[in-house]
Amino acid sequence: MSNLAVLPIIIPLISAVILIFSNSNVQISRGLTRLFSIISLGISGYILWYVAENGTVVLETGDWAAPYGIILVMDGLAALLVFTTNIVAVACAFYAPHAGLGEKERFYFYSFFFFLITGVSGAFITGDLFNLFVFFEVLLMASYALITLGGGKTQLRESLKYLLINLFSSMLFVTAVAMLYGVVGTLNMAHIAQRVQEVEQQGILTTIAILLFFVFATKAAVFPLYYWLPHSYIQPNVVVSALFGALLTKVGIYSILRVFTLIFVHQVELTHELFIWIAGLSMVFGVIGALSTNNIKLIIAYNIIPAIGFVLLGIAVLNQDGISGSVYYLVHDMIIKTALFLLVGIIAYVAGTSDLKKMGGLIHHYPLLGWLLFLSGLVLAGIPPFSGFIGKLLLLQGAVEANEIVILLVGLLTSLLILYSIVKIFIRGFWGDKEPMAHTAGKSTKGLLVPVAFLLALSVLLGVGAELFYPLVEGIAAELVDPQIYIDSVLKE
Repeated sequence: MSNLAVLPIIIPLISAVILIFSNSNVQISRGLTRLFSIISLGISGYILWYVAENGTVVLETGDWAAPYGIILVMDGLAALLVFTTNIVAVACAFYAPHAGLGEKERFYFYSFFFFLITGVSGAFITGDLFNLFVFFEVLLMASYALITLGGGKTQLRESLKYLLINLFSSMLFVTAVAMLYGVVGTLNMAHIAQRVQEVEQQGILTTIAILLFFVFATKAAVFPLYYWLPHSYIQPNVVVSALFGALLTKVGIYSILRVFTLIFVHQVELTHELFIWIAGLSMVFGVIGALSTNNIKLIIAYNIIPAIGFVLLGIAVLNQDGISGSVYYLVHDMIIKTALFLLVGIIAYVAGTSDLKKMGGLIHHYPLLGWLLFLSGLVLAGIPPFSGFIGKLLLLQGAVEANEIVILLVGLLTSLLILYSIVKIFIRGFWGDKEPMAHTAGKSTKGLLVPVAFLLALSVLLGVGAELFYPLVEGIAAELVDPQIYIDSVLKE
């Protein structure tokens, strides 16, 4: 059964290659994309169930025993995030044919779509730092192609910024990995954790930890390294924006979660105390950005940043409630951010603009669209009983346990402002007098609302059905706060 660990990488990779050859026929590409995404979701769901029932699955490729070979580790955290990734992929696969991609579909859009899923899934599953770098590059190369597809002037400018920032952080990543290998003599994460534990993270190891955090924080777009993200994420087609908002920053924060609960846990008074400040500042500055603009796409893009701050808060307090909250909130945010990006894409399409100042009265023509947006705002802000509330409640419990009252208050205030930023779209864009259909031209939302409703239904279920999902998250958190469990699973000690 160890081969289960490689399936979430192999299936989208094969799907991407097959779609290269069917690229000339758009209808076939669309059908295959939907089929392959459903297959991947089904298999990742089975893997999640298997890991929950039987424990961590470790694949030692080429029969090279850890820590010497390439190791894939499908523990509870990896399985849950891979499953969530495929939920996002299914929603985007069904939304894409109606998203106005046009000629982009003939330029290998669907192949790059699956290459991106391959890189994201591989980053979640890999058991060594070098292959984490490799999968980062796979997903980044796919993202470079997707973000430049179309080639408008503004899009190319923002793409260049995105490219340069990520190339710089990748160079730092290689440097940090080389330094770490020079100190501990291994790249297997379980083996690194064991050796760092033996020397209690002395000297240069903490410096390397901070450098790695800087790398992952750049990719996760936390304060003050988020400046490149908002405008870059809104330039490509809305499907690409949804994929980026849901997945790319989450790989960065996952890397922080994995490395700073497994390896660098011996100087928490320095590293994790720093995380508290960065988490709080990410919440504050992210929501300020969302409130400062009338561009509905930018509002959602800026709201990525406080969400990453919330996840970082749980890592910072490093207790079981905090880590449970981080995992729960991470899954919640991947789903709801996809829904919100897709929603604002529909709103911009029917209104003919992304500028709130030029909208009004859409509720009279598109009532279902308006109420789906309103519900999304409640879910995102963490209003009971939705999924955002469950994640934030666990995070706040972790903050209270760690006696971090200030960050707790910052989190509560930020949640209210996040709600206001979404309600602002609802009030200004949908309320108002019923206007003629000239600005909407009777545009149809056929095929666009179903994927959004699917994602919102899952978000609501994550909240109202929390008693079904929390035991799984609690088990994952219990493993993360005890690094020895992961070490023993991989090194079989």
